[in-house]
Amino acid sequence: MAASKAVVPGRALRTSKRADKSSPASTQRFMERLPSEILIKILSYLDASTLCSISHINKLFYQLANSNALWRKLYIADLSKNKKCMDKSLLRMATMEVQDRAEGYYKRLYFKTVAECDMIKWTRRLGLISIHTGLPSQTEWVLRNLNVTWELTVMDKSGRESTLEQSRSQFTETSVTLCWSGGDRLPDYQQISTLQLYGVRRLACVSPKRPVCRSLMAKLDMQTLTKNMQVIGQDRLVQLKLLQPGIIIGVWRDQCSVAFIMFTLHFHKLVERSTQGSSVCSYVEPVVQPPFCDIDPEYGLHGYQLHIVLHNTVCELMSGSFSQLFCRRTQISDGLIQLTVISSANLSQHTPLSGDITLPWRCEALQGTVENCCIMSLTLLDEFRKPFKCVTSPVSAELERTPMCYDYDGEHYLMHYQDSDVQVSEHTVHYSLLRGKLTTDTVASITESAYSGHANRQIGFK
Repeated sequence: MAASKAVVPGRALRTSKRADKSSPASTQRFMERLPSEILIKILSYLDASTLCSISHINKLFYQLANSNALWRKLYIADLSKNKKCMDKSLLRMATMEVQDRAEGYYKRLYFKTVAECDMIKWTRRLGLISIHTGLPSQTEWVLRNLNVTWELTVMDKSGRESTLEQSRSQFTETSVTLCWSGGDRLPDYQQISTLQLYGVRRLACVSPKRPVCRSLMAKLDMQTLTKNMQVIGQDRLVQLKLLQPGIIIGVWRDQCSVAFIMFTLHFHKLVERSTQGSSVCSYVEPVVQPPFCDIDPEYGLHGYQLHIVLHNTVCELMSGSFSQLFCRRTQISDGLIQLTVISSANLSQHTPLSGDITLPWRCEALQGTVENCCIMSLTLLDEFRKPFKCVTSPVSAELERTPMCYDYDGEHYLMHYQDSDVQVSEHTVHYSLLRGKLTTDTVASITESAYSGHANRQIGFK
């Protein structure tokens, strides 16, 4: 006779209920039934990062995690220790009664002060100046410790916006190259209305998707830029369109869609430009009166220094620093002077070129290499070793059929660059690849007008 099994429905139901009580949903409902005073007491043992995380559970915990009582305690406990970064007025605010402020006030105050303290701490490193470039030698290190990245907002002609986080970045000793490859998120090249570049800073104790501040660095009107746009290179897949110095768009050759957008940013004031602007206004560099020059004006301009870097999106091709550049007063014509940086006749001034002049690129699915194209970074320092004019931009390198120098065998290249302030033309700048050496003749044109013993100057490369 087969054994029979007895089933007790009531016991099974009680077992299910006990399991339900131990579920996360049941625990959450139990927590919600607790008085808010007890919940506040529990949450008071958490740090700022955990409070931010727990505020995403539901509406109740969002309200509790924004409590002024919690954040006032954190504010006083964490930030009053660092008196160098604290302002007395902020400390007085912390001692005010909680009910005097709207909910969330102390949370905003906490993160604002943390951001300011971090900024003070890390930007002190910018005082370490490189003797070769005249720029802060730890710019990349400061940007990384401040958690600075860059975002690109693209608006099409219908008013629709797309915000893209950077796909890649490459740092050199004087600049950073940023690339965005948006795929389907980018409209066709001819439909883009504006481009807006933002520096974005985030704190480690806040959600990584939530920026602490957004600093507008550039706002570009495509309709205006496309009138003077030029093609600086292409391969079998993409065509590189230079919108303005420092900005190129890679467009698929068989259609109008965008493969990638590339910005090159010089290190000069890059930390300030990336962090100290607002979401609608760019950082404005303070006007500094040029220092007094007490040298006999008959001597002309003297003591200038030029640092040149050629690189691409993968590696550095060439780097050189050239000091004690000068021009006699007799060489000044129509306000233009000549600064010879590298003479083709002086072999000791030649600088090695470590690779081919190419610009590798890649997007989400494909990659390629554009020949006879690279990124040029120029940093011109005045006689007081202060940055006078800084330029970073992709440039084309044309193969010169007629050699400019007959002392060597090899290929000769000419590079051309121009903007509203600086012009580098093929007649005066010759980058010649000769026996693995790079020789350059550079002419700098400076307009000078004396006023009350000070020199007001505008720089141009002719």
